[in-house]
Parts: sequence; C-alpha cells; structure tokens
Amino acid sequence: MFAVAAMVAALCAQETPIMLAQAAPDGQRTTEHRLTQAERAEVIHALLKSMESDYILPDVAKQMAQAIREHQARHEYDSITDGEQFAKTLTQDLQAVSHDHHLGVDYSAEFVSDRPMDKPSPEDIRKFRLQGERRNFEYRRIEVLPGNVGLLQVDGFYPAEYVREIVAGAAGFLSHTDAVILDFRQNHGGMVDGPLLLESYFFKEMTHISDSYNRAENSTQQFWTMPVVPGPSLADKDLYILTSHDTFSAPEAFAYDMQALGRAKVVGEVTGGGAHGTKPYRLSAHFIASIPFNRGTSPVTHTDYEGVGVKPDVQVPASEALLTAHILALHGILARTTGDPGRKAELEKLIEDLEAKQKSGGVEE
Repeated sequence: MFAVAAMVAALCAQETPIMLAQAAPDGQRTTEHRLTQAERAEVIHALLKSMESDYILPDVAKQMAQAIREHQARHEYDSITDGEQFAKTLTQDLQAVSHDHHLGVDYSAEFVSDRPMDKPSPEDIRKFRLQGERRNFEYRRIEVLPGNVGLLQVDGFYPAEYVREIVAGAAGFLSHTDAVILDFRQNHGGMVDGPLLLESYFFKEMTHISDSYNRAENSTQQFWTMPVVPGPSLADKDLYILTSHDTFSAPEAFAYDMQALGRAKVVGEVTGGGAHGTKPYRLSAHFIASIPFNRGTSPVTHTDYEGVGVKPDVQVPASEALLTAHILALHGILARTTGDPGRKAELEKLIEDLEAKQKSGGVEE
C-alpha cells in the first residue's frame, strides 16, 4: 500500500492536480506564457515514454502512443500555444482511444518542481489534510431514517489514519440500527485504505476484498479487511449502497467488491467506470500527467468495472435511489421481525406510505 505521502500526490494528480501541484520556491515562478514547438515536443515525448512503460494496459498504451504521434505528424498540435488548451487536447486524444477517465494531462502556469511527484513536501501534506478537515474528510451526513434504518453519506475517501475516529463514531451512531445505507452518489474517489477501513466494519472476519496489479512492478497486492477496527462492528447489518453516474473510482471499487462478495445490494445508476489507480508524472516545467498504473480486480469475479461501471442490483435514477433503498431495507427488517406484532404493524404502515410516495414520483433526500 502506498505511503500517505504517495497517496496524497496521487490524489492531487487524480482530483485536483494543479491546485496542489508542487511549486518551486519564490523567484522561480513563471507567469502564463505561449508554448513553443520545443515545449510541446518535450511534453509529448515525456508523456509517451511514461505511458508506454507504466500504463496498466500495454496494448492500449501502444494504441494511444500511435494516435498521439499521428496527430503530431499531421501538425495538429502546432498551432496550440495555450497550455491549458494543449493539456485538454492531449487528454481528449488519449481518452478517445482508451476511454479511461483516470488518464489525463494538466497544465500549471507556475513552475512544477522536479522533486519526485510521489514525495510531496510536509507543507503539501499539511495543506491537504487541512483541506480535508474543513470538509470533515467528506463524511457529510449521518442520521436514522424512519423504521430504524441508518444512513451515512460519504462524498470522498481520505487516508484511513485521517478518518479513523470519524468512522468509529459513525459506527457507534449506526450500531443500533437494523440496516445501513451508504450514500456514494456524490463520491468521486480517494485513497485505497479509506474505503478499506469502512468496509472492515461490515465483516465478522478478515475477508479478501480485492487484488491490485501494478504493471510497472509486475506485482500483485492483495487487500483484506482489517482484523480489528475501533468501535462497534456493523457486520450484522443489511447493507445498501447508493450510486449515480457520477460515482467514480474508489467508491465504485467499494460497491463492486461488496456486491461481488454478496455483502451489499447496490441501488441507483450505473457508475462512471474508473477501476484503474493513478499516480502523477512530471512531464515538464509546466505539465503533469495522471497515468493509471495499476488495476484492481475482485477475487470473486476476477475482473473489474473499467469502462462499464458497477451495475446496480436495483437500477433507478439517482434521485430515487435513497427512497428505493429505504423501502428495500424496511422489507428486509419486516421479514426478520417475529413475535412483535406492534413493530410489524409499524413497519407495514411505513412501507405502505413510502411505496405510495414512490408511485407518485416522490423522492426522499
């Protein structure tokens, strides 16, 4: 597993590469400038070199390299002097072949340090963590819905060491519910061990979650749930995961792996289809590439969701996913309710009301 510093750099490249790019000391920063032919050639050379050596799918890497060289030979890049436009064009040309939305090129008007991209400075890490703290590390909402169904909304995944106390507190809050809904509809990615920590609460024993193949190292790493987690276990709870078309990367892996293991039902829309892990590559003084270098697969399906997304067990528009999952959870609770006529009647009435709302086109947010 990556060190936190490396994961910070990877997330910076994947989510907000320019905002968190490593700038050189004062005095070396540059202003916006017009690209020269030499600069464009330098960026393309570095991009293709890194891609051909590290991109997770070698055959696709060759196809992309060929396409870029053909564009270059036709002088299609010659008139581009704006850095952002050049980065955008390269990204579009790469994705036209690969359809890999983790792959891309970004431009920085400021000088990008030649320090290794996977070793952000202590100041980079401090700012990254502070940014997360101000957003509660993307743990956005927690409540108990009618019928004693727990709801936890997570809009991104930070390193496990950052969120350990938050997740333990959430587990404590949800520990007396009869089912749990995880809302990932607005979750666009994050760190590997952030999802792993949360997943670990939903298993009684260590469970093999996924495998990750690193092309450059030609190595495979297994990921297992953690043997011990702080706070109460949620292993006895029915679990539902909400998704949308915008659900991408780390939350997709969470949903895909839990679905494959039979541990959760996915409700909502087919997800974005980004199964490849990325890290940043410095291409030049002003350009950074985010290149997928590994691939996660399920030990159950032996494949992934790259390009196709996670297919829900119950497919409904994202706006209807919460209401649908709530009703499903209540049906599950009702099926397990015996010897308590009052509770059974309460659940039946609640289901009736929510199903009427569902039929009338209502949504629950």
